Amino acid sequence: MNTPNAPQPTPPAAARKPVRIEQLGRVRTDDYAWLRDANWQAVLRDPAALDPEIRAHLVAENAYTDAVLAGTKDLQTTLLAEMKGRIKDDDSTVPAPHGPYAYYRRFDPGAEHPVIARTPRAGGAEQVLLDLPARAKGHAFFSAPAVAHSDDHRLLAWAEDTQGSEVYRIHVREIETGAEPAPPIESCSGDFTFSPCARFIFWVFRDDHGRPTKVFRRALADGGDTLVYAEPDPGFFLGVETSLSGGSILVSAGNQDTSEVWRIPGDDPTAPPALIAPREPGLRYDVDDAGDRLIIRTNADGAVDFKLVEAPLDARGRAHWRDLVPHRPGRYLVGAFALKHHIVRLERIEANTRIIVAPRDGGAEWEIAQDEPAYVLRAESGLEYDTATIRYVYSSPTTPRQTFDYDLATRTAILRKTQDIPSGHDPARYETRRIDAMAADGASIPVTVLMRRGQALDGAAPLLLYGYGAYGIPMEPWFRTSILSLVDRGWIFAIAHVRGGTEKGWNWFLGGRAAHKMNSFTDFIAAAEALIGGGYARAGNIVAQGGSAGGLLVGAAFTMRPDLWAGVIAEVPFVDVLNTISDDTLPLTPPEWPEWGNPITDPAAYDTIAAYSPYDNLAARAYPPILCTGGLSDPRVTYWEPAKFVARLRALATGPAPALLRIDMEAGHAGAAGRFDALKQTALTYAFALWSVGAA
Repeated sequence: MNTPNAPQPTPPAAARKPVRIEQLGRVRTDDYAWLRDANWQAVLRDPAALDPEIRAHLVAENAYTDAVLAGTKDLQTTLLAEMKGRIKDDDSTVPAPHGPYAYYRRFDPGAEHPVIARTPRAGGAEQVLLDLPARAKGHAFFSAPAVAHSDDHRLLAWAEDTQGSEVYRIHVREIETGAEPAPPIESCSGDFTFSPCARFIFWVFRDDHGRPTKVFRRALADGGDTLVYAEPDPGFFLGVETSLSGGSILVSAGNQDTSEVWRIPGDDPTAPPALIAPREPGLRYDVDDAGDRLIIRTNADGAVDFKLVEAPLDARGRAHWRDLVPHRPGRYLVGAFALKHHIVRLERIEANTRIIVAPRDGGAEWEIAQDEPAYVLRAESGLEYDTATIRYVYSSPTTPRQTFDYDLATRTAILRKTQDIPSGHDPARYETRRIDAMAADGASIPVTVLMRRGQALDGAAPLLLYGYGAYGIPMEPWFRTSILSLVDRGWIFAIAHVRGGTEKGWNWFLGGRAAHKMNSFTDFIAAAEALIGGGYARAGNIVAQGGSAGGLLVGAAFTMRPDLWAGVIAEVPFVDVLNTISDDTLPLTPPEWPEWGNPITDPAAYDTIAAYSPYDNLAARAYPPILCTGGLSDPRVTYWEPAKFVARLRALATGPAPALLRIDMEAGHAGAAGRFDALKQTALTYAFALWSVGAA
């Protein structure tokens, strides 16, 4: 059997072309900077433009990974079949009512992409609005993440990406005739909204650096574009939406630290945008139009875990804000939306979420909550403002997703759909636990555990430890059909809710970013040690997994504590942090300085990043096997980050364990977009995990 410590095929040896970098009086040498194509912006839009030397190296890396894992090919096929067997072939969403119609997505058997359709609300024949499988034909990559119809039900718009670079094209179509009233919108972020009158579509332009920098209004009658707002700060990204009430078109600008919102009256879409409150460093707020007033979620006035305020529709500035839901430390206000007669908000406490409903007539509010030790609860506003029904989705590591319609008048829930697992699923066979790991500074880190009921806690079972820990994004314990392929083989699955997310509130995020970023990595290590101490695993029998900023998390844990891991799966990993955050031409660098610090101007930020950046902390020592993945068209974590990391690791590592790289030459950050194609990547990573512990 080919094991990680057995002799392996000869890996590619990337040429060393040292580049000396002097920055803030500090000097570093980058031997593999040449893997960053000098023409990378063109490559994002046309992967065929990649430098031939770089392409040859990436192709060789892919071939080496295939050779090392050749013995797992049958296993990958088996894993893929298992995971596909848990997905309903002809699945569909619960229809969302809007006016005379109900809108939904459905999959035809075997299809990678859904059909967008509607039926009359009272029942009747289906009308196909958009056939995404047909549009995907002929494209190696296809994604259409945003689809919307106009309020008059006459128009459909969608954003599509055919190379994975997240540079979208927006189409607008007349539903009844199929005609497109205006040419497609090019070079956009994919963010758009119809005006309530359906005469205009607002969209966001993506510049040559890949940044959303301008909002335009397109007149659908003639295709003419009018500039609505241009953002002068390259560190601020833009978005646009229409409120559920139809009363406002909202242009938002912000980064990880500061935000600003401009309002256009929904009944006057050609009016210039009016600023709601000017940006202040550290002030974050987002806005909903409740019909007669604005509802604003904000951290103003020291509300670290956020509060809700209200303001008149034409209010300018914070002087008009009045508390609606006061701040309470430890109760993180995730979000809120306004209906005609209710305000619905989501709160997170100790990594679990609850829904709070507040009548707008002043009546007492009430809670929708669950009682499992770890779960996810999400409320959906739907498509209608004047409604007495909301929809929410419940899930836990053992419980497939359940979709409920909740009657706000009777306070009763109706189960509309339970996620179908065609191959079968018995929740009673599994157990979810929530344990706490203790960090060195006394912080208590939640860890969610999924395992077979009755699993012996003797450290013998291999364990997959997953984490993310950045941008305030929580790693929520959804039901994951794919992970059952490991759990059913005797594995334990755990999620480390490390600082950098918001599982325990906004302070949990602040405690894992910028100058405090090291906490994310030491929290992850502490979670592994707590699992070892509790008998869930033993050192050297844990596989760590994370993607993007989670790839940084496991990459840092890989360099800091290689003894803990049997293997590491770093998907599109942000591992070349110091070089990337020092390059202000890259799409995400200026907006992310609040998250990581600015090493171009701040020596302390430079030193903090240099202390954990995985690429810069590789050394001549033995490491466990690692699988790094990337996408050639990825604008978020560019392909050269994992490529450089693997090249440098291979040159420095003293042990026999292989360093593997798999670059998707036809996709971007999220990999393959089709529902089954995406599982091939998962099958590869799980086969690598099994191989890492000698079980492949």
